[in-house]
Amino acid sequence: MAVIGSGPAGIYTAEALVKQSAEPVHVDVLERLPTPYGLVRYGVAPDHTSIKSIANYLRRVLELPEVRFLGGVTLGEHLSAGDLLGVYDAVVYCTGAMVDRKLGIPGEDLPGSVAATDFVNWYCGHPDVDPGRFTLDTSEVAVIGVGNVAVDVVRVLAKTSDELRSTDVPHDVLERLQDSQVKAIHMIGRRGPEHAKFTLKELRELGELANADVCVRPEEAVVLGGDFPRQVQGNIKVLQSWAEREPVGRPRRLDVRFWLRPVEILGTERVEGITLERTRLSDEGRVVGTGEYETLPVGMVLRSVGYQSVPLPGVPFSEATMTVPHEAGRVREREYVAGWLKRGPTGVIGTNKSDAAETVRTLLADLAGGGRDGLGSVDALLAERGVRPVTYDEWLAIEAAEAELARSLGRGERVKLVGLEAMLRACRP
Repeated sequence: MAVIGSGPAGIYTAEALVKQSAEPVHVDVLERLPTPYGLVRYGVAPDHTSIKSIANYLRRVLELPEVRFLGGVTLGEHLSAGDLLGVYDAVVYCTGAMVDRKLGIPGEDLPGSVAATDFVNWYCGHPDVDPGRFTLDTSEVAVIGVGNVAVDVVRVLAKTSDELRSTDVPHDVLERLQDSQVKAIHMIGRRGPEHAKFTLKELRELGELANADVCVRPEEAVVLGGDFPRQVQGNIKVLQSWAEREPVGRPRRLDVRFWLRPVEILGTERVEGITLERTRLSDEGRVVGTGEYETLPVGMVLRSVGYQSVPLPGVPFSEATMTVPHEAGRVREREYVAGWLKRGPTGVIGTNKSDAAETVRTLLADLAGGGRDGLGSVDALLAERGVRPVTYDEWLAIEAAEAELARSLGRGERVKLVGLEAMLRACRP
């Protein structure tokens, strides 16, 4: 079997294949990066160490004798979908949803207007983003969105470099955060507090920031009736408590705003401001503008209004749902899908476990007659094309180098290496 993608969905799929199969099974987990774990490594905020510890569980799956990690292998560049079907009995696509949705407003393409995922990738040390990508030389920043990713971005912007020193943030990034000129951060939601997507635990963390006052306008914290779930009630209570307290003069200020939608990003050479329109709900429950506007003098806009998947070469894709069409995980004969690519960017990390289990049940039922004879070898195919995959042992060498770097810098358990070259030097000296 081949699993494409080594984030939680991919690794849970590999685990389910091993555990559910009545026949001996071999699973190759193919990953375009030299490093496994997907969003656990490159999406979870560096100060959320308890969530990052899920990597220990994922590690045990990759260490199963039936599972093999092949890093640095890209679908569409090194191997096609047809190639995979020539060397595996079945293929499961688990490449996630890592592209931000756009706002669709004028000025969105100005320098300084960026996807939140770019910023997250930057502070998480993703090799796709240069450590010099962000300079944080502006005093005010707008973060569009009120989900957990927006909260993560706001929290990292608001923290001091000392608060992040014990995390695995790349050292170059830590130095840029230390030089940050940001004084005011505006987190903006187009609906009310009762509609916000962040969870109570993440919201409360904003109130514990040592370096930032959290401010909520009383009129924006008002909620009219409604029998809300416990989680939402908790969010409302916290936000309304912040609306009642005065700032104490901390170096940074975080404004949590509601009932505003961006209509234009202003500037000529780069972002110089953002125009927002006051919103309300129509009788049909849709967000509509009121014709009242305000402008914030921000020098950076980070959009965090949802993820979407991108099509894979040679694999069916629905532009309507931005997912791969399937029936209980089956895409077409011997091709399957799991995770966000299957259902969209919903749920928590653990949701991928039951999702993967469903796909694997379908796959194993389809292959109940056993595997095919005469399959080719992916190793021979890659060697023929000059591709040397990163092995699991080489990934462990990258981990060891990151731990050594942390020791040399007097920081925490690890400091991430940045860039493909640095990682390959660490595992292939």
